Amino acid sequence: MKRRIVSATVNNQSGVLHRITGLFTKRQFNIESITVGVTEIEGVSKMTFVVNVEDDRQVEQLIKQLNKQIDVLKVSDITEQAIVARELALIKVISNAQTRSEISGIVELFRASIIDVSRESVTVQVTGDSEKMDAIIDLLRPYGIKELARTGITAFPRGSQKSVANMKQYSLLK
Repeated sequence: MKRRIVSATVNNQSGVLHRITGLFTKRQFNIESITVGVTEIEGVSKMTFVVNVEDDRQVEQLIKQLNKQIDVLKVSDITEQAIVARELALIKVISNAQTRSEISGIVELFRASIIDVSRESVTVQVTGDSEKMDAIIDLLRPYGIKELARTGITAFPRGSQKSVANMKQYSLLK
């Protein structure tokens, strides 16, 4: 299975999301994540779908079917493009006075933030790519995750400047 990111610009009308997800269901595509929100143009929304397909032919067929929908303005498979992609996660972690500073240290390393504190838990907000989400969740899991909510990927192509390839990755951890 191949993971594909499909972006659709649609009219912001009642029932559009239902019709589009119905098309995915009819074609037996499982939507791994979906985000929808308004754009800079009034009355227009952007949808970002992450789907798993068996081959390129399947994603081509999906795009053709989406383009036939009345309220769909534009559809693109942006998986292979240089894209800007982010996800948001809210993670409620069990904590007490002793573990709160350890959790805070992890949160700092990920440039995340603690947005709520109670006697028995802290709530962490983190944004970034899916790998970052997975990594912080794995590090917080031993403390006990009470609740977790992830938005799914929101993405669009980068600007027209040349993309930088083979950038060196730096880590605070050795």
